[in-house]
Amino acid sequence: MIGTAIVVGGGIGGLACATALARRGVAVTLYERAPEIREVGAGLQVSPNGLAVLRALGLETALLDRGAVAAEAVVLADYKAGREVARLDLRRLRDQTYLFVHRHDLVSVLAQAARDAGVALQLGQAVTAIAPGATPRLTRASGEDADAEVIICADGIHSVGRPAVSPGSRAAFTGQVAWRATVPARDPAPEVRVSMGPGRHVVSYPLRGGSMMNLVAVEEREAWADEGWHHEDDPDVLRDVFADFGGPVADLLAKVQQVSRWGLFRHPVAERWMHGNVALLGDAAHPTLPFLAQGANLALEDAWVLAACLAAGTAAEQYQSVRRTRAVKVIDAASTNAWKYHLRHGPVRQLAHLGLSLGSRIAPGLMMRQFDWVYGHDVTAR
Repeated sequence: MIGTAIVVGGGIGGLACATALARRGVAVTLYERAPEIREVGAGLQVSPNGLAVLRALGLETALLDRGAVAAEAVVLADYKAGREVARLDLRRLRDQTYLFVHRHDLVSVLAQAARDAGVALQLGQAVTAIAPGATPRLTRASGEDADAEVIICADGIHSVGRPAVSPGSRAAFTGQVAWRATVPARDPAPEVRVSMGPGRHVVSYPLRGGSMMNLVAVEEREAWADEGWHHEDDPDVLRDVFADFGGPVADLLAKVQQVSRWGLFRHPVAERWMHGNVALLGDAAHPTLPFLAQGANLALEDAWVLAACLAAGTAAEQYQSVRRTRAVKVIDAASTNAWKYHLRHGPVRQLAHLGLSLGSRIAPGLMMRQFDWVYGHDVTAR
């Protein structure tokens, strides 16, 4: 059992891990470069495997009180007129709940849980270097150092700690660019809708009790864009790219007033997740593409497992062996999903859509069971 820990990064995985450790009696300090816990991004999907961790932390009710939407279905639709191709009934998920959550709401709930657990939140503290060792140390932008028995890097795809733990990896542009926006809504159906077009798709789902809709639009293109959600774009550019999309998504795109754009890059999963008492967590270890909505859920799983391993004194031996195989499998599945949404006109698209339609009507239970290995994974039950 360790006595002290430092967490770098005040996002979903970092806050969850800090809380889990503090509740086990560890003295935890968390450094976050932003000066405040603020709204970053927009919506995210908390599937049952991620919700299992939040439930174990006692935070499910707090999320629901903030307007998290209990999802009922995934609708796959053709882009032209919005015709429904297939419907996956999420209510068939064996006593499991699937939530649509605003990212800021989840981070706020986790931050309060961390404070309540005694985590020392140090905001506006950028970490510039991390040195593994028997007592690992970090250096802040101010020049001050800090050390602990373990340092946990939950600081995202450009992690300052990853080069010290698992150097040598390089990202590659996937040939896809994404846009993210939210628009006002009034009592939309509690479902995620994927509008599938040639080389493009748009995902939409409700947030905050149905008062807004989250939009993520993806296009295949040769010209790359920078990573990160903070790059603003012109809403008319988004509308031009998806001008031939009809049905409900056309109405949503017409309402967009502010939008961000970023390039989608494939990052290799880290070969080593822990070295010299420095651990990688979430995107710092295994960035994933958004096509299975598992980025936040994997980070929550990591947080719980790492905290449990550190509490048991087995982190170096068990953390990576428990987590890496699953992370790779989920990431590979996400990477292959885009092509299913982006099929071009022709026999392959027609047959694929026919198969989806027949499967969802004739064998809806079987359609959902293909996701059991993702959603049924409960790290808190181990």
